[in-house]
Amino acid sequence: MLTSMDAYQDSYRYRLTIEPAAILEPGFVLDRDALETVRAQQQRLVDGRIHTIGNAQLYDLNSRFHEAVMACSNNTFFIDSLRRVDRLRRLIEYRRSLQRDRAALRCAEHMRIADLLLAGKRAEASAYLRKHLSSVSQEKTRRRVGTAE
Repeated sequence: MLTSMDAYQDSYRYRLTIEPAAILEPGFVLDRDALETVRAQQQRLVDGRIHTIGNAQLYDLNSRFHEAVMACSNNTFFIDSLRRVDRLRRLIEYRRSLQRDRAALRCAEHMRIADLLLAGKRAEASAYLRKHLSSVSQEKTRRRVGTAE
């Protein structure tokens, strides 16, 4: 597991490097069924389910979204490394979840990424994913005043 806020921040910087790049991989092949499935899960969250599930389940659904996108890259190194990072982040994420209204916004961003990919707009999806991860990283790694996180 990640044992410090610095390591947690590093995990987001790493994801900012690999996830948008994975969408642009030459071997990228859209798995339409998988992407439509995770998009539908995100839609249910946005439609209100986000207020009735626990942090662990929310984390798992969001991780599944990112892993489904990554799997389309067909790059085993990218796929395996994201899964490893997700496992390492799990404990911190359970404790540091976003406020549910903010989390719903992030789920809507996931839907936008899926929509771009489903429309064949990989470059736009990659750029939007970078923007998404950057803003989530800033929210989740911001140190609170008066804490030693």
